[in-house]
Amino acid sequence: MAANKKAASAPGAETRSNIGGGGLNLSKPGENNPNPIQHGGMGQAERAFSAASTFLSGLLAISASQFIGAPLKLVDPKFYDGYMAWTKESFAVLMTTITQWWSPTVIRVGGDESMKGQLYVMDDGTLKCNFPHRLVLMANHQLYTDWMYLWWIAYTNKMHGRIYIILKESLKNLPIFGWGAQFYNFIFLSRKWETDRYRFKRALNHLKNPQDPMWLLIFPEGTNLSAVTREKSKAWANKTGIQDMKHQLLPRTTGLQFCLQELKQTTNWLYDCTIAYEGVPKGMYGQDIFTLRSSFFEGRPPKSVNMYWRRFRISEIPVDNDQAFARWLNNRWREKDYILEYFYKYSHFPEMDPVTALAAAEGKKEPKHAKMITSEVRGGGWDEFLSIFGPITSAAGALGQVDLTDPVNFDKLMAKVAETQQLNLMNLGKAPIAATSQEAIRNALQAANAQKALPKSVIDALMK
Repeated sequence: MAANKKAASAPGAETRSNIGGGGLNLSKPGENNPNPIQHGGMGQAERAFSAASTFLSGLLAISASQFIGAPLKLVDPKFYDGYMAWTKESFAVLMTTITQWWSPTVIRVGGDESMKGQLYVMDDGTLKCNFPHRLVLMANHQLYTDWMYLWWIAYTNKMHGRIYIILKESLKNLPIFGWGAQFYNFIFLSRKWETDRYRFKRALNHLKNPQDPMWLLIFPEGTNLSAVTREKSKAWANKTGIQDMKHQLLPRTTGLQFCLQELKQTTNWLYDCTIAYEGVPKGMYGQDIFTLRSSFFEGRPPKSVNMYWRRFRISEIPVDNDQAFARWLNNRWREKDYILEYFYKYSHFPEMDPVTALAAAEGKKEPKHAKMITSEVRGGGWDEFLSIFGPITSAAGALGQVDLTDPVNFDKLMAKVAETQQLNLMNLGKAPIAATSQEAIRNALQAANAQKALPKSVIDALMK
């Protein structure tokens, strides 16, 4: 199978498993950025300090909550997954809050006929998605923050605790970030398919239960669009005789095909999102304009983030034929390129098929814009944000009154935790934690104490 993939995938078999996306760009944007700077040097420093302080405090609280809940895996793996899904929700809330407060971003969404009845705008202007609880999601990779906006889409669908992202293995051991991603059961892949195949299959086996909510996010291009990756895609196109894309990179087939093969029995839909950022001048790339510095500190986020949605039945995709699947994926990517051509011509997505949209972009047809829902990245306010700190403050308060070196004091510890905080995990019983779950926590903590899984030094560090 690997040999067949090498012929079908693009661009470059040696990096085929690198399907998680690019890294962060902290550099200062170029002088050609068309958006004016909104904050001077002092204002940028203040925004950098306040944003970084808020983000790091929330991140540390979430990380501490994960370590506190880690012993649950010893007793009740299912409940452990639910607890970690709740901490995953917390990270989505943190990112949404940071974006709302320091980089207000307009979101415009639309889709073709297959998306009818799945995108709504509420009375307060917030976006509401009605996607299924199990799907595979593919998207073009324009910018390093694509994953963040797609995670927010999951937030609007109440699936932000059940999203799984495929990442490069190099991110696995990053302090805090890498640890958190491992707790979230994100999938880490190296650049060698022979090695990746086994760990990929093992990770996907964990996601096969049809009763478990699951969104699996994959970027088939393997990295975000830039001048460097644009040239690599062009070179691969020349080598293989495949026509290159204009606004994207040629997609790799192996990762997505393997996902669909493994999940096709329990997952019905492959969702496709075409992302475009308004405000990118012709001949430039979004990553060179919308950096963390420009978006969060200088007050120059994208004018709008635009998403065009489609969906395909997995049962109708030739996932078991390498060449047929390669053709299918390249055809879908070509359609996305036509849609992007229309967008960069009119700053709207088309209400017509992709081929007609290309003709309209070239002036051969009358343009017809799709209806779009305009919203903004917005969270649930202070109450939702402060809930991030609930588990760690509750545990710290209880731990401060109990001698953890004495196992008999665990009953007292659990009583204090119960008094201070009721963990409302994602849809576990649709209510605060049940008596059986309290017993599971009690047993897990007792087991952790007996096995010295929570040493005093770790507890002291968490309390600080």
